[in-house]
Amino acid sequence: MILARRLVPMIVALAVAGLALSYAPHAALGPPWLLAVMAALAVAWVLLAPTTTVRDNLLPALAVVLAGLGLAIVARLSPLLAQKQELWLIVSLALAIAAAPAFATFRRFAAYKYLWVLASLVLFVLLLAFGKEVNGARLWIKLGPIEYEPIELIKLFIVFFLAAYLAETADVIANARPWSLRANLKYLGPLLIGWGSSMAILVLQRDLGMATLLLATFATMLAVATRRLDIVLFGALLFVVGAFWAVHHYPYVQTRIAVWRNPFADPLGAGYQSSQAYYSLAAGGLVGSGYRLGHPQFIPDVATDYVYAAFAEEFGVIGAIALLAVFLDMVRRMFAVGLEQPDLYSKLLATGLGATLGFQVVIIVAGVIGLLPLTGITLPFISYGGSSLVANF
Repeated sequence: MILARRLVPMIVALAVAGLALSYAPHAALGPPWLLAVMAALAVAWVLLAPTTTVRDNLLPALAVVLAGLGLAIVARLSPLLAQKQELWLIVSLALAIAAAPAFATFRRFAAYKYLWVLASLVLFVLLLAFGKEVNGARLWIKLGPIEYEPIELIKLFIVFFLAAYLAETADVIANARPWSLRANLKYLGPLLIGWGSSMAILVLQRDLGMATLLLATFATMLAVATRRLDIVLFGALLFVVGAFWAVHHYPYVQTRIAVWRNPFADPLGAGYQSSQAYYSLAAGGLVGSGYRLGHPQFIPDVATDYVYAAFAEEFGVIGAIALLAVFLDMVRRMFAVGLEQPDLYSKLLATGLGATLGFQVVIIVAGVIGLLPLTGITLPFISYGGSSLVANF
């Protein structure tokens, strides 16, 4: 019965992913590539299923569905990028299999909480020293033919640190009087220094999207652990002050704000990408133009920054909302897994990872549809990006 409960969702997920990929252009996903991807997904499930401690069997199945849809839409946009994405997907699954024994006993990670902060800072220093600048942000490290975005790992390391530190100090922080500066700094000090250092470097790296994501995740985990809304509100105030300062000191932030407010003021220049995305969203209508029948290729960097607009054009409002529903269900299930855990560290770790996924989707989708300035972070499992795939799996 247990095997059946695990087997049925994954078989359905593989069927859905395979169906989506079968419609992809053969130049990007011919039969050999399709068989390789499906075989990799199936083998990964067979090897990972016995080692996983997650009780929700639909979580990995939903990840497979999203990865299949993402690969299909990237293949439609760029056959070359699709083949790279296929390789990254196989690498991600291989790394997940290799790391499974360690994550089967994940609670011991709590003992290395300061090591996670140190690893994050080391990666930041490597970025500052050897990073490759893309669109004004130094986010990539190039090793021969391979380019990797360490920020994707850093966000996970910070969640591991926050979960471990808050699990030890949550009761003390929760019971400290709000006006007792000494008591609050004593226990919040290391937490704020570790988090604040990462945030400061992120701002210096000009990756405000990831800075926003980490702040939202930090606030969520702190609220869950301590129920101290005053600290959360103070963090929100710091974010507002930081955002105000960035707007007045960074020209690239000013440009993004101006484009967000009115992309059609410069439709052939700075606003070209956003205006083309809005045209794609409008062209999709309720039911979409159909897979491979739209024209999202006119959007610059569509496979990375605006893949949600491409998806909405070809699958319509209904398809776009359905995609968000899948993400919402994943986040809900991750929170539910956290509630089932017997210890605070496990609860906070599941909450932090779920919040990271959820806020990342909210930030990028809100940027695409114009509710927020576009930040450039990826849509998990859907956007082109090997670093994101590795971190998400």
